[in-house]
Amino acid sequence: MADRGILEDNGSEVSHSTELPAEIKDWDKNHVRDWILRLTDVDDEYAKILYNQKISGSSLLLLEKADLIDLNIELGPAKLIIHRRDELIKLKAQQSVSPGNQSSKSCKPYPFSQYHAAYRYQENSILDVTESGALNLIEPCHEYKAFINFENVTTEEKLKKFTEEVIRFAAACMNSRTNGTIHFGVGDRPEFTHGQILGTKIEDKETFDQKLADVIEGRFEYKHIDVVKKCIKPPRFVEVLEADMTGSGKYVIEVDIEPSSLLCEDNFFHIYSVDTRKSKKRFKTRDLKTDEKDSAKLFYIRDNSSSRNLLAQASSTKSLEEYNKYVDNIVRLSQLRKEAEEKHLTVVKNSVQGSRLCEMITGGSRSLDKSHFERYVLVTNKSHPVQKEYLAFLLDMNLTAVLDFDPESAETGLNNLFDEKRNVNVHLPVQYKITEPVEEIASKLKLTRTTSWVFCNGGIKEEKPSDVNNWLLEKGSSIRDVVSFLCRKDVLPQKKFLIMFLLLSDVTDKHDPMLETFSMFYQELKGTEQILCICGNGSSYTYWKELIEARYGVSISRRCIYELSFAEINGTVLSLWSENRKSSRFLPGGGGKVLLPKKVEDSLDRLSILCVNQCEGGNEDKMEQEERFYKGGKVSWWNFYFSEQPGSMPFIKRDNFDYIIDTIIPDMCSLTQACVRFNILHIPGCGGTTLAMHVLWTLKEKFRCAVLKGKTADYDDVARQVVTLLTCETTDQQTRVPVLLMLDDFDETDAVNDLQQHIEKECLKKNGSSRSPQIVLLNCMRAESQAQTEATDDTVFIGNQLSGKEQKLFEKKLEEIEKIYKNAETFYGFMILKKDFSTEYIQGIVKNTLKGFNFKHKHAQLIAVLVLLDCYCKNANLSVSVCEEFLGLATRPDFESCKAEDGFRKFSTLLTRCTEESSVVYEAVRVIHSSIAKRCLEELTTTFNVSKAQITDFLLTTDLFYDCIQGKEKLMQDVHSTLVKRNYSAESLSAECQFSPLVQAITKETPGFEENVLLNAAKRFEKDAVISQLLSRYHYLRKKAFREAKDWAKKARDLQRDNSYICDTSAQVIKHELKDAISNDKDDPIKPEKMKEYLKMAVSAIEAFRETQEIARKEVVVRYKGKKDFSPYNTAGRLGELQIAVIVTDILERIPVFSLDELRRNILTQVLSGKTKIVDVAKNDPKKQKHASYYHFLQDFAELLHNLKDNMKKQFDFLDNYYVNLGSFYSQKDIRELRTRQEVLRCFRQYAKVFCKSDSKELMKNRMLMSMLKIEKAHQYLEKNKADSYSGLLDCLSNEASAANIEQIVERYIFLFENTRPQDDGHFKDTVNFIYASIVLSRVRPESKLLWAYMKLLNLLCDTLKRPTPLSESLPLHFISVVMLWPETIDIFSGRNLSDKLESYISQMRNSFSNEMKPVCIGKRAVVHFYLGKKTGYERLITQKDIHKCVGSEQSMTTQLQNGKIWKHEKVRNTLRKVTGRICKNAILADTPNEKLKVQVYPMFRSQLSGELGAKVSFFVGFTMNGPVALGIQPES
Repeated sequence: MADRGILEDNGSEVSHSTELPAEIKDWDKNHVRDWILRLTDVDDEYAKILYNQKISGSSLLLLEKADLIDLNIELGPAKLIIHRRDELIKLKAQQSVSPGNQSSKSCKPYPFSQYHAAYRYQENSILDVTESGALNLIEPCHEYKAFINFENVTTEEKLKKFTEEVIRFAAACMNSRTNGTIHFGVGDRPEFTHGQILGTKIEDKETFDQKLADVIEGRFEYKHIDVVKKCIKPPRFVEVLEADMTGSGKYVIEVDIEPSSLLCEDNFFHIYSVDTRKSKKRFKTRDLKTDEKDSAKLFYIRDNSSSRNLLAQASSTKSLEEYNKYVDNIVRLSQLRKEAEEKHLTVVKNSVQGSRLCEMITGGSRSLDKSHFERYVLVTNKSHPVQKEYLAFLLDMNLTAVLDFDPESAETGLNNLFDEKRNVNVHLPVQYKITEPVEEIASKLKLTRTTSWVFCNGGIKEEKPSDVNNWLLEKGSSIRDVVSFLCRKDVLPQKKFLIMFLLLSDVTDKHDPMLETFSMFYQELKGTEQILCICGNGSSYTYWKELIEARYGVSISRRCIYELSFAEINGTVLSLWSENRKSSRFLPGGGGKVLLPKKVEDSLDRLSILCVNQCEGGNEDKMEQEERFYKGGKVSWWNFYFSEQPGSMPFIKRDNFDYIIDTIIPDMCSLTQACVRFNILHIPGCGGTTLAMHVLWTLKEKFRCAVLKGKTADYDDVARQVVTLLTCETTDQQTRVPVLLMLDDFDETDAVNDLQQHIEKECLKKNGSSRSPQIVLLNCMRAESQAQTEATDDTVFIGNQLSGKEQKLFEKKLEEIEKIYKNAETFYGFMILKKDFSTEYIQGIVKNTLKGFNFKHKHAQLIAVLVLLDCYCKNANLSVSVCEEFLGLATRPDFESCKAEDGFRKFSTLLTRCTEESSVVYEAVRVIHSSIAKRCLEELTTTFNVSKAQITDFLLTTDLFYDCIQGKEKLMQDVHSTLVKRNYSAESLSAECQFSPLVQAITKETPGFEENVLLNAAKRFEKDAVISQLLSRYHYLRKKAFREAKDWAKKARDLQRDNSYICDTSAQVIKHELKDAISNDKDDPIKPEKMKEYLKMAVSAIEAFRETQEIARKEVVVRYKGKKDFSPYNTAGRLGELQIAVIVTDILERIPVFSLDELRRNILTQVLSGKTKIVDVAKNDPKKQKHASYYHFLQDFAELLHNLKDNMKKQFDFLDNYYVNLGSFYSQKDIRELRTRQEVLRCFRQYAKVFCKSDSKELMKNRMLMSMLKIEKAHQYLEKNKADSYSGLLDCLSNEASAANIEQIVERYIFLFENTRPQDDGHFKDTVNFIYASIVLSRVRPESKLLWAYMKLLNLLCDTLKRPTPLSESLPLHFISVVMLWPETIDIFSGRNLSDKLESYISQMRNSFSNEMKPVCIGKRAVVHFYLGKKTGYERLITQKDIHKCVGSEQSMTTQLQNGKIWKHEKVRNTLRKVTGRICKNAILADTPNEKLKVQVYPMFRSQLSGELGAKVSFFVGFTMNGPVALGIQPES
């Protein structure tokens, strides 16, 4: 290290040694003097004092502060010298034990004469060049300065130190004609290792540049200043990183010296010892001699590793001779410099690596649009700001994951670049650890949907970075988890993804995390064929290559790109995209087009967005796209695009196309609901999805069109994304363009309803109230029935027969196809539709294709599996990876050029490719047409004797299908669905709904084999509670093997304890065992022991059903709080308890105690009603002895028997309230619910038979019956007709009850009213029910003589409201009060005084509804029982049946209620009264004829409430048990 000299009194510089021995004790007095001179905060004069006192290293170690003061060194410097010595001792002690310093990694210096290289130093790394003299004149020599310890030094002194060293070094380099770099912030011995990167703190970089330029002018001869300024480059500030690659806040300051021969010519360069400008100013006050001494000339040259002044001893003859000789030789030195420059002229690059990059990054296709690689994984390290503009090529890559080793990437690195332009999900490596099913992890990470950015060395979530030496220990295992996860066959497609190592910083250490990660991928992928390494320059590549070769003995050069700059790499990769992929994408806006930012589109990962400029500038192959479509593949946007190009025949318009465009869509847009829906119901393979996409393509400039990807997404997430698409790049709600969202092939309408609810909620959350729909859902679903139906307001049906007009279009299209394609005979998808699903045509295809089928062959087994899945599971497929693995294609040498379809051989014509949007997105194959699959399955059975049981068994027992491979999750779901999912169609019989269609088909085709299939299913789905439940059901329904059924039910419970449906199975086993035992018992009467056994089973079953009820209650509480799951309340436990109660009555009717005669049966009624005890019956039985054993056992079940009626009645009342007061959100009938209600009715009839034995004619004729008995008989009659509850009476409005029956019910209530007192039990309830019965009668027979005058009934209601109200009657009383007391426009009917309390009644009603019906109302909404009509009295109460008459049909009403069109119907508007009000928060404050009264009314559909607070609206009023609701809301001017 070259150090400054010390000037003697005569101005000459004293030469001194440049190297300090490692040990202080070995220093002589010269070394001590040199060490003092290096201390920036101690003046040079003190070095001279110690030197004169002959202080060596040994004496320095013994010095104390007092000794220095004795030497006339002031206290300040003395303390500093002692402090610096102690620091040095401490540092050396640390260095001797620190392993880090023993193995500091080497690094190269910053590229010479560059300022924008992507380069940084790492603290404590060692520069791999030493301080040197002139080498070949071009290779720079180097000099190091620690440049630290400036605590007590002014900025001016620091700058002086800097400029002094630069001037001296620069003069030496220029006079030696060598390039050179002086480094500040680089240490040297003895304090540091030679070339150790230290870094120095910089407050103001600009001052260094300014000061250096200023000093040059004062220290060099005037004639040379311009040349010198060009030779001395401006200071360069190279950032220094910590060992963990984070910023240290320090820099190495470097100054390059480049004495070009053109600049320096034959000149030589002196410097002045002081600034000559200042000496001239002092000239007037100082004598000439002094000035000359101060401004002595110095002449420096590079002498080995130091700069030496040849005029240090100007008076010395020897020194002057050396100086003169050097000056005389300067011409020769200049010539040598010129020759050296000519040798090092830049060689023109001639590389083929651009072409190699194109090949490697696309897998040979040379197009990224059609790349062999479906996915890319990027591994990268610390980037530099100057690189960012050349990394744009990464933004468009399909990056599944980025493994980023830059801990500051989020602030300044690559992640920051991506975050500005694209949407990424930031993850920690620990999130890849397999702690749950792989599919769930992939789903949570959104892998394959959005780039997963993995911070591999801290930098996020308070995760601290690690240095090179500790990274493997602290973070290596977690990165191993990431690498292993990404390389799994069930995550990324085998051999279809590329790992790209992008070296943005040099990797020079054998422990570098990048190298360790390379090792992991190398091991997982078993080679380097799927690895591409990109290095920014040759030296970076050399380090990387040598480290890998040293570690693994393999050459990586074949997989490396290193001769291209990042600018060239960027341009090359970007050129591999088509113009379509590179261009911006646009959405329709309020007044034109708006840009769809890529970051926004990335965030909408659940939507496939159709832009207005879709496909423009693309390079897709037209024939390839059309061929795939005509063969049976799904239509793509390219098919529509190509059909619009000049010379092409237009895309075929189906008959319903114009009806949708011209009628349905405009009608939808005229509604006021935020989210509306219309449906395309279609037979599979008849073009329903194609029609839906054709609609989207046509409307892409009027709507923001998108298709929902998959059906399993979180609906909250989907709703958020849909509303984001709606509001993207819009500021004014009025200019929003509505979204047209296509839903394709949902399995259940309930799921579509559920999604619609979520979208409505999200619209409201984002203040999305509007006077027109914001979201239009196009729901494309398979039809349950093949019967052709006419189009309705919101639904069209696509059948399997073309109209005459469509046939002509298909004929014309076929002519065009046959002209272009030679293989048109394999266009089965097109031809099946053209031939109206001709059985003969389909049969011919299948017979010809399957000829020679042999189930022993693998491709035959696979096609059999595919057709079976297609027949029994919608949208079933197998992943390409599964097919390749099963067919052994992955091991073939030609695998990269081999397609999965090739492995199916001649069967490949029956298959097509598709993209599966599962938790991981992947390519799959499926059968081209459902009719082909169905016929194939029949052919396999009839011609080749391959049964469904055989194929299903093969599917369940072949482990490879369920190994770690892509598509495993979807396959498991599909297989599960084929075994479990039952068909609840309206046409199917109850027995046909017991098992899935596949299980039913296997049972029918090969009886008994279904058990083997189900047992194999249980082994395959070992931890699946539903499969265990299925086995239990199979054993108790089919085999009557109840012990095995209980075992399977128990296993299901153990797997899923908190599921009410699983719990219900345990109860069902007992119920069926009981029913089976009774049906097999031929004894009549039943024996006492058997009776005991049956009743014991009944008690067990009731307990099990009650547990089901409790779990069901807990489920809905959780769902209600979560507000996400809208699955309805499970009523199976309540129905089950009723069924057991009915069985108990059947048992008791078969024992002699209760079955001998009518009297004994009446006694049974008394016992089960709790009115007579068993012991009392026994006491009064004349055959007591004979029946003793019966009474003995019956006494054991007294609690069951005495409470039987009350428990049944409680369940009936609950279910009546549930079904009558709550309805579906979307007015659609649930087949399962209808069947449940039918079974409840069956149970009720049995209940009525036992407990309601009144005969109305007998009651009215027999005037001699006692009054009490008459009252009881009247109650029994009402109960028998379900007229003893308000819900039963309301149900009469919709269940076609006869007017005569309603009159008899009213007659009974009049009788009760006249023969009971207000204080009697039940009088209050009878009064309320009488009011309901009267209203029902007014709607079915308004002219009835039994009907009270409206005012009389209103007065009765008013009197009832004054009485204390039992909690059980609060809801029905306050509901009917709100209905009747809503203020009238005519005073006589107003009940004005009581209407003042209407708000109180509404509040009490809502509280009662909340207590009784919430949260079992989850997935339901309160039913509107009455609407407010225009007339008065009874006639103002309009029922649903009245609305039906206005609309025309119940089906039409269901549709119009759902979309709101019903309120625009003229007859409806003439029937209902329009009410006005003003918007207040989420409700309307309704005006009434009572000026004192304003009623808060909530909208039935919250999204229909649009406008500012206080805006006036008009609406119709509906009355529900949860309060009045507003319907058909319209703004008022």
